Amino acid sequence: MMFVDLLEEIYLGVLSNKVRSGLTMLGVVIGIASVIAMMSIGQGTKLQIENSIQSIGSNLLMVMPGAQRARGAAVSSGRGSSQTLTNDDADAIRDVAGVKAVAPESSRRFQITARGTNTNTQVVGTTPDYLAVRNVAVDIGTFFSTTQVASRSKVAVLGPTTVLDLFGENANPIGQTVRINSAQFTVIGVTAAKGGSGFSNQDDMIYVPLSSLQAYLSGGDYVSSISIQAVDQATMTLTQQAVTELLLERHHIPSADLADFSIMNQSDLVSAASSVTDTLTLLLASIAGISLLVGGIGIMNMMLTTVTERTREIGLRKAIGADRAEIVAQFLGEAIFLTLLGGTIGVLVGYGASKAVSTFASLTTTVSWSSVAMAFGVSCAIGLIFGLYPAQRASRLNPIDALRYE
Repeated sequence: MMFVDLLEEIYLGVLSNKVRSGLTMLGVVIGIASVIAMMSIGQGTKLQIENSIQSIGSNLLMVMPGAQRARGAAVSSGRGSSQTLTNDDADAIRDVAGVKAVAPESSRRFQITARGTNTNTQVVGTTPDYLAVRNVAVDIGTFFSTTQVASRSKVAVLGPTTVLDLFGENANPIGQTVRINSAQFTVIGVTAAKGGSGFSNQDDMIYVPLSSLQAYLSGGDYVSSISIQAVDQATMTLTQQAVTELLLERHHIPSADLADFSIMNQSDLVSAASSVTDTLTLLLASIAGISLLVGGIGIMNMMLTTVTERTREIGLRKAIGADRAEIVAQFLGEAIFLTLLGGTIGVLVGYGASKAVSTFASLTTTVSWSSVAMAFGVSCAIGLIFGLYPAQRASRLNPIDALRYE
């Protein structure tokens, strides 16, 4: 049998029962589309988390107060509420080799009022180095200076979401005052939008000098974290070790296992987040892959039914000289044709579904070439695996018995 004749036989065989072929192919379409959509959601979530971590700063180390459970472990619950880090610790860290900039931070949530409106948001007391360390940019006005920190000036820089909540859309709050607890602060700047949601929304914050927050709002000289920018990526590990040794010495702690602080490396955060999201993506794809298995079983069921219905045709073809290989090629080709066509449609449907999820559900989705290639690979595998048995069964029919079949 010539290849062109084989293709024609496959085409006619599939079209002989359009409804059954379409319903069988639908299982593959749904399966492939589900896998691509789920993988796009997982990969998009991974990218979003990594970008969020990277957006908080570059070459970043974060020192948090609180006792560790063990070396390298995260601090215990309630971290940041312990009072084990001070302004003097931050000043000492500035002299450590490999440290480019240091930004101590003390943050608490307060009720904020202005012009008869109010909101509850995070107030961050820090220093001018916070801009460089945490990749924050000023959109309108200025950030407070070292002189204003030293003089405990009552000035504030608002995030764009806070501006919207307090002053309304398209408002210019520069020169306006906001009340934080009982203290009046003058607005001198607005930060550029960075995005985020919930408690991680970097646009819904108010920045004030660290000395002003400690003097008028919180009291004491303790800080809730110290952000450190290393000189470059290559020196982060050495810098982390040097800072750990310095703080152990300053706090008179003999062993790192007994440390009353924890240092988080930004690279470790990205790696941990990637591991979690990769596992999530695999889980979502595995769940969606179950529908592919169901689709493959549907193809096998259809092909077995087709073999039964076309028994006389098979007998006639074998009687006039068709060998087993040609019969296998014909029926296996029909199964592969259905799965490839279903896979192509499934890729398009999955891509459309991922875009719809991104548009209407506000979730980040990313369709990669690897997921598309995997979808086609799975389609071919389904056609081969679930089409092989019916094709072999058809090829093994005795031509005499097949011709007698009613």
